[in-house]
Amino acid sequence: MTESKEFGWHFNNSYIRLPEAFYAKTDPEVAPSPELVIFNHPLAESLGLDAKSLQSERGVDVLAGNRIPEGAAPIAQAYAGHQFGHFTMLGDGRAVLLGEQITPEGKRVDIQLKGSGRTPFSRGGDGRAGLGPMLREFIISEAMHALGIPTTRSLAVVVTGAPVYREETLEGAVLTRVATSHIRVGTFQYAAARQVVEDLRTLADYTIERHYPEVAKEPNPYVALLQRVMEKQASLLAKWQLVGFIHGVMNTDNMAISGETIDYGPCAFMDTYDPATVFSSIDREGRYAYGNQPGIAEWNLARFAETLLPLLDEDSEKAIEIATKTLSGFAKMYHDHWLAGMRNKLGLFNEEQQDAQLVKDLLKVMKNNQADYTNTFRSLTMDDLNALPMCKTPEFIEWHASWIARLERQPESDSAVKQLMRENNPSVIPRNHRVEEALDAAIKGDFSVMEKLLDALENPYAYTAEQEKYISPSESTTPYRTFCGT
Repeated sequence: MTESKEFGWHFNNSYIRLPEAFYAKTDPEVAPSPELVIFNHPLAESLGLDAKSLQSERGVDVLAGNRIPEGAAPIAQAYAGHQFGHFTMLGDGRAVLLGEQITPEGKRVDIQLKGSGRTPFSRGGDGRAGLGPMLREFIISEAMHALGIPTTRSLAVVVTGAPVYREETLEGAVLTRVATSHIRVGTFQYAAARQVVEDLRTLADYTIERHYPEVAKEPNPYVALLQRVMEKQASLLAKWQLVGFIHGVMNTDNMAISGETIDYGPCAFMDTYDPATVFSSIDREGRYAYGNQPGIAEWNLARFAETLLPLLDEDSEKAIEIATKTLSGFAKMYHDHWLAGMRNKLGLFNEEQQDAQLVKDLLKVMKNNQADYTNTFRSLTMDDLNALPMCKTPEFIEWHASWIARLERQPESDSAVKQLMRENNPSVIPRNHRVEEALDAAIKGDFSVMEKLLDALENPYAYTAEQEKYISPSESTTPYRTFCGT
């Protein structure tokens, strides 16, 4: 069934022009009794969609997958991936890409229904999703956007009226996800594994045209593509680390070529600072721990570079040399982004050689004293040292004196310093216990807790009185664990 453009859809679908091996035409499964439970009005308007119409019965049918809008071309995308280091051929097992919306600003974005039923890539799964995990992605992805971190977005969550069977019976739901694209490192791994070089070249050319058109005129556009993806990931990973975000499952199929954060499964934000922090129940070896994330990004990029080898140079040895040389720049690239971000968090406008050591010393004090990551920087920003339990320890007093001396060596005023710090140190993050509190209430039918949390997270750098109740970490002594939701 097709639907008119009354909802503001303006589809122009380019991915389906790739070789058919990259996708499978797939319609979402019918949801027996869909009901809208949360809707993102500002995002809808930015996409050029009619928010009021989309919340009507006919609109909810579209968001549930029961109606296919005019111009849509539903597909499930094929990709591969290294999952916890092991290579697997994959694909959208529980998601359907409706099509590519052209926004009023002329931007192209994917509109995807996640949890909309089985696809040819489901591998025995039901293709469904529970309400809790879809609401979690809504909360975390929108919080990340508010924090200024590149991310996929969440337009809506609809309950389907169909149960989902996992360890227990869950209420089924569909999330409408918006992304610059869903091209992943795993998409290139899929193309490389098929060993059809022309298809690989077609994918690379398409990616360049869609995301990095400026590299098309480079002497070797594929080397330039690798370089640009590295730059995007270096910046992204630094932003994750600077706010204490832990993705939880950094498989290669969860690394977007666009540089957006994608797939919010067992993700969480770190409370007590510790580089070894792991929340995911399936990450038993700590592969994707907070402190390992930059290194894993580099490992994933090496897998991306491997897929590009046939395009980098006809001579395989020279291609490897080119890829190796390009990848060698990632560590410094990441560190530069991270250190620049840390300077901002500490109110430093200029650069001094000892800045990296100043940051390292602070993190050491924080780890030794089991300090809360976000609230430490928040307290420094607000000059509220009494809020820091470690404020009277000799090592913190020594560090604080060094920091003050460093600030005094720059010409900027104290008010300018505090403004810079406020712009880079969030007052509030989606605390894990607050997210769970919101999800528990929503699953029982009370969405007010989630709505209030989203309001508090909408402007994390505002430092408002309304955010105060959301700044404290959990008092529970039980280790927090997250689950992937599949």
